Amino acid sequence: MKSTRVLVVDDEPGIRESLTGVLEDEGLSVQAVGSGEECLAELARHGYDVVLLDVWMEGMDGLETLARIQEITFEDRPEVVIISGHGTIETAVKATKLGAFDFLEKPLTIEKVVVVIHNAVQQKRLELELNRLKESGEAKLRIIGESVPMKALRQQLALMAATNGRVLIFGESGTGKELIAHAIHAASARAQEAFVEINCAAIPEELIESELFGHRKGSFAGAVEDKPGRLLKADGGTLFLDEVGDMSLKTQAKVLRALDEQRFAPLGAEELIQVDVRVVASTNKNLEEEIERGNFREDLFYRLNVIPFYVPPLRERIEDVRLLADHFLREFTTAYGRKPKEMADEAFRALEEYPWPGNVRELRNLMERIVIMNPQTRIDARHIPLDRSRRAVFDRSLNRFGSLYEVREAAERDYIFKKLEEAKGNVTRTAELLGLERSHLYRKMKALGIAPKE
Repeated sequence: MKSTRVLVVDDEPGIRESLTGVLEDEGLSVQAVGSGEECLAELARHGYDVVLLDVWMEGMDGLETLARIQEITFEDRPEVVIISGHGTIETAVKATKLGAFDFLEKPLTIEKVVVVIHNAVQQKRLELELNRLKESGEAKLRIIGESVPMKALRQQLALMAATNGRVLIFGESGTGKELIAHAIHAASARAQEAFVEINCAAIPEELIESELFGHRKGSFAGAVEDKPGRLLKADGGTLFLDEVGDMSLKTQAKVLRALDEQRFAPLGAEELIQVDVRVVASTNKNLEEEIERGNFREDLFYRLNVIPFYVPPLRERIEDVRLLADHFLREFTTAYGRKPKEMADEAFRALEEYPWPGNVRELRNLMERIVIMNPQTRIDARHIPLDRSRRAVFDRSLNRFGSLYEVREAAERDYIFKKLEEAKGNVTRTAELLGLERSHLYRKMKALGIAPKE
């Protein structure tokens, strides 16, 4: 295990020598310098975990040195313990405000110094871990993409996330509907409360009511104890009904009532439990078609579809493939402890020429496989295991265009036509599906030569 590195900064040679000796006896790696200027120079050359810094020194004093140390980047910055033979409350307060971990008065006791160094190292490790987890969490919630549909989606999210309106997220499997649900919760006033998810397609019909509403002991065979449901766990926060289109009609009726009243009864109980829950739902089905087939309740659809979100498939935002591939490549090289990898342009082109039936999930899985199976740092087209026949079909569809601008314009035009058809020519409804303002959609249609009657 790496030894803790300590830098002693004191203008008294006797103190430098004594501290160096006793700390090395404790198994620490110690270096000592006699001034603030030497301290900064040493920190520029080598990394240290803790600096024991005297306040009163000629030239640059300890507090000025401390302020300069705080300019070092967080990951490389050592914890600073101020030591002084003339300690005052005012000096201690000022040192703490400047970022010192602790303040020790001379004469020093070795037991106290060792404990403080140990605590400082532990504090730094905890802060680094917390920072790493925070960055990891933020990275997982990043909505990656600079295509028109993704910019519109981010704009829509910014407008409505802070509200309590129910959200229904539409999109094919693998497009990132769960990511959008998490992002909505993280941007809302409920962000500090629970985000509770239930996959309506993965839980058997006979168990989903118990999972949602909870149950009392003895309410059915196997109910050996009381169990709180997901609705109760989400109280104050957000409940995410993933693939809500797969929920049975019986359960839909109970969910509808719970949404209307914000209260429910666990299985086997008579008393009602009051909750405050924001519901976000997602589906890969066309719920309006499911309503016509009798598979989904129309009244539940309108309760859930207060704010519709459409997450486009990857083939409709192909210009985002490079950003996503690069993001996943970095994610997995870090996760598996591999050296950073670089993708050749031909490899990116191979990814862009593929239609991605599995959407972003398929791309993510592919990049994980590439990281695992390829030890080399440069990835070219031969390392991309894709179905060439699928890619060839996609190639032919692009041959009619002369430039990337023409491809993008055609994709936007086709996409708007598709949404106009879904909305039966209603421009207001089409704007909602696209996540655009109605006036913005009219301008876009005019620019693309689309008349409203089309």
